[in-house]
Amino acid sequence: MVKIYESEKLLTDLILNEKENFYRIAFSYVRNKEDALDIIQDSIHKSLKKVHTLKNIDGLRSWFIRIIINTSLDFLRKKKREIIVEDDTLEFLSPHTNDNYENFDLATLLEKLSPKYRIIIILKFFEDLTIREIAEILNENENTIKSRLYKGLEALRIKIKDKTYLGG
Repeated sequence: MVKIYESEKLLTDLILNEKENFYRIAFSYVRNKEDALDIIQDSIHKSLKKVHTLKNIDGLRSWFIRIIINTSLDFLRKKKREIIVEDDTLEFLSPHTNDNYENFDLATLLEKLSPKYRIIIILKFFEDLTIREIAEILNENENTIKSRLYKGLEALRIKIKDKTYLGG
């Protein structure tokens, strides 16, 4: 009984200390404040139910981040199935060819990357995780993470270079 309480306490402390980081991870997937908050709430609920099953408490942070990522992906899959848009609405919402944005920022460029590259860049440079930690969180080989990081940074570099040629 004490062990369950201790693991819940450690999880609660972790969440309180890093709530902004965890929110940013969820937001990087869903791009909506309310949805990101819902994902964090769902992740906390899931983790509190299962924290007692965690064998190595040292991996608590990575484990919780993995829950956030899985919850985000589940949310996106569910939302993708729910989106039904009429042709008139789609035409109204589609980007116009004459739109010209003078100032691109890093967040805008990151949004244009494939999610498999974007999350690695966010975890590496914004959450300051090591390649090993990222590999553990994403259940991938470290070399795969390194390769995706390189390709993601290269794609980002190309997007930035293209922007400078466009006069931005």
